[in-house]
Amino acid sequence: MPTNPTAKLTADETKAMLLATAKQMIADGLVEGTSGNLSARLPDGNAVLTPSSLPYETMTLDDLVVCDLDGNVLEGTRSPTTEKDLHLECLRVHQDIHAVMHCHAKYSTMFALVRQPIPCVIEEVHAYIGGDIEVAEYQLTGSKELGVEVARHVGDKAAVLMANHGLLTVGKHPQDCLKLATLVERTAEIVWGARALGSIVPLPESTVQRMAPVYKNYMRLY
Repeated sequence: MPTNPTAKLTADETKAMLLATAKQMIADGLVEGTSGNLSARLPDGNAVLTPSSLPYETMTLDDLVVCDLDGNVLEGTRSPTTEKDLHLECLRVHQDIHAVMHCHAKYSTMFALVRQPIPCVIEEVHAYIGGDIEVAEYQLTGSKELGVEVARHVGDKAAVLMANHGLLTVGKHPQDCLKLATLVERTAEIVWGARALGSIVPLPESTVQRMAPVYKNYMRLY
């Protein structure tokens, strides 16, 4: 695998990174059991996805599923994640998105349950996420409607909450999505704790204006 994680990956390298990231996702406590899912764009334009209802701990490269962006299975003997439309819609609509992760991180999901955005009150969130982590309207899990709704929110942001569901991040590659999910979850916990101490003081408007273009102009580029 390239030493530079932002370098373009081969199909085999992408699959290996996806599998390693899936195992790290559950090890980091971002999901439980077989919940959550990941996908990545392959060099030929198709997508590799985690399979449905298979423990991450025992998952192998042979268990991964390759689909075209219409959801037709091209490689693999298992069924792709039941939330494939969530991933494929993001990849279809946004050519600069190359990987998608959906997880059920605890603090982020708390915000999703009360349908409150996670405010962007830390500079690094502006730089790496692009602003507040908003809440997408509720749609049934696994539905095409959920994919369409979520894809609307990641055009200029790296993360979105799904109402009554969890967190989704997009990035350059699977490891990028994992780092972003970890940042969002850490921020959600900090905001939750800060509100117990008192009122959160927002960043100065001059800082917001200065940080606003960072994600779009630098972090989003592949």
